[in-house]
Amino acid sequence: MAARGSKFFIKTYGCQMNERDSEQVAVALTERGYAAADREADADIVLLNTCSVRDMAEQKAIARMQSLQGRKRRNPALIIGFMGCMAQSRGGELAKLAPQVDLIVGTQKYHKVADYVDRLLARRNPDMDDLRGAIVDIAEEPGSQNAIKDHPPMVSRATAFVSIMQGCNMRCAFCIVPFTRGAERSRPIADIVSEARALAAGGVKEITLLGQIVNQYGRHEFPAVSGRTPFTQLLYALEEIDGLERIRFTSPHPIGYKRDLLQAFRELPKLCEHIHLPLQSGSDRILKAMRRAYTAGQYRRLVADIRAARPDMAITTDIIVGFPGETDADYDATRRLVEEVRFDNAFIFRYSERRGTPAAALPDQVAGEVRDFRNKDLLGVIDVIAADHAAALLGRTVEILVEGPSRTKASRSAGRTRTNKPVIISGGAELRGKIIPVKITDHTNFTFYGEPV
Repeated sequence: MAARGSKFFIKTYGCQMNERDSEQVAVALTERGYAAADREADADIVLLNTCSVRDMAEQKAIARMQSLQGRKRRNPALIIGFMGCMAQSRGGELAKLAPQVDLIVGTQKYHKVADYVDRLLARRNPDMDDLRGAIVDIAEEPGSQNAIKDHPPMVSRATAFVSIMQGCNMRCAFCIVPFTRGAERSRPIADIVSEARALAAGGVKEITLLGQIVNQYGRHEFPAVSGRTPFTQLLYALEEIDGLERIRFTSPHPIGYKRDLLQAFRELPKLCEHIHLPLQSGSDRILKAMRRAYTAGQYRRLVADIRAARPDMAITTDIIVGFPGETDADYDATRRLVEEVRFDNAFIFRYSERRGTPAAALPDQVAGEVRDFRNKDLLGVIDVIAADHAAALLGRTVEILVEGPSRTKASRSAGRTRTNKPVIISGGAELRGKIIPVKITDHTNFTFYGEPV
């Protein structure tokens, strides 16, 4: 039972999967009687859902927690905790970095957070002396992928994330995710379809399927049927749900694009014309060192096949610059491929050493100033390409799903095109959840402005 009036605040770092995990914790806490605080300063329970993909994300979370400790010294009743990937990878070490932390919960134990918060509040009872010190739970738990299935009932919305699997078996040389999320584990198709049907019945028009390598869903648990992989079977099943208008997924791996998935893009109207297709490097030598299991040539051919299946496809990507051993020639190969593919957008990352990963032990680590230069240079290339894409939309009428109010002006609403372009329009809350035609009247490189037609 929640303490009377106790409020919680969750700060989320990192990817959409972390956002979805935070939703799950919020549901559990709300069902126990805790209330969500609008501001961290108003909360009695502050939880940081952490990311370990890059060092910067870890440092931000640690700095935030150390700041919270000052507040806890003034108010010892405050409960503070780490969740997620950094909690999983560092465990009890975080209690040394932040000695006043109360809770450290790994990626397979989000469904236990409400229980642990109850126990922490019970420490006010003198009979609970056995609970002194931080609660640390980073153990593996079989079936944890099936625990993420509830959505906050108190939020009216047009879109939702649906987690379909956890973990990753790819073992890319730079990536810590297999260590923080564990091995691949997939939920049954029937459970996912049931969740999506309930969301559609509640007014959700668009779902985004989440997985570390989402298009490898079910490959260990479920058989192919009539030439369709489990992931494609799932897409066809979701297509049949009344009220659901759009389907997206992230993040895939290039090797997961089989012929049946390309055919799904030809046949499924609800499958949106946007994919996020991580490249990481345009150099075959670096791709091999990264353990990415494809070449630049294979990536080019895949892009051509995708655009043949859906000519109006928008493609975004991830790229790492400054991977150990990357020469100027390697970087130039990446730059040329970016200019050739003409991505709609790209997340460009300076290589960040992750302890325990194979890449951290490689020789020829690239100097920081070289990583910085390549990062800025490639961002400049992407900006030029994005400006061209944006200019091509000016004056056109596109379909958007209105998701809610604009962040900056209540008299405006924000939505996205099927190609995942953000669009700001005039109009208020009455437009939420509607799919409407909009004429594009202005733009920055990555945000568009329009008027309902």
